[in-house]
Amino acid sequence: MARKEGFRLGIYVFEGAEIVDFAAPYGVFSVARRFDPELDVFLVGEAMRPVQAQAGFTVLPNYSFGDHPAMDAFLIPGGIGTRPEMHNRNLHDYVRSLPEETLLVSVCTGSWVYAKMGLLDGLAATNRKEPDNTEKPPNGKPPIDRLADIAPACRVSRARVVDAGRILTAGGISSGMEMGFYLLKRAGYDEEFVSEVARVMEYTRAYEAYRDDVEVVGERSPGV
Repeated sequence: MARKEGFRLGIYVFEGAEIVDFAAPYGVFSVARRFDPELDVFLVGEAMRPVQAQAGFTVLPNYSFGDHPAMDAFLIPGGIGTRPEMHNRNLHDYVRSLPEETLLVSVCTGSWVYAKMGLLDGLAATNRKEPDNTEKPPNGKPPIDRLADIAPACRVSRARVVDAGRILTAGGISSGMEMGFYLLKRAGYDEEFVSEVARVMEYTRAYEAYRDDVEVVGERSPGV
């Protein structure tokens, strides 16, 4: 696959978003831009106002829905805030308005949004596997099992990253790193480039450990 020049990643931020879910892929692209400044990554909010993610971490979006920034991939992170976002019609309308060639990406419980929209029906997807104290059985349910409840027609995978074509999902919190690296591959960057980004981030051992924990659905090869 030829490299996509000037690949642009937009990351949605909302109240209660999990910090590492969106900061990890943002960080991967930030470091990758040292090698290719044509890469771009930015934050998208429902409106141009400060957004308080989890633990009081506040960020200011670069764009709002109304700005309609051009992007090659749109990423929804997870976090406690995904519960109301599952019912956010403005978000759903925005996702549906994106061009068909825009990749729809999620980390952790961000995939619940796509599931609620019916976009995961007939596809494979993943979610966070390790529950916190409120999600443990018997009174709770791990996020990956809840994904199966929200989208019964989705084939739930336990891979760290699942590439189902237009829709790409990653597992729990720190898997945003792997999604960042994988998006570079979907953008057409070769293994040497991605490995060098991981090295600069002092992430080589983890990158090599997780590199092949990817399920690719269909005929596309990993990294394409």
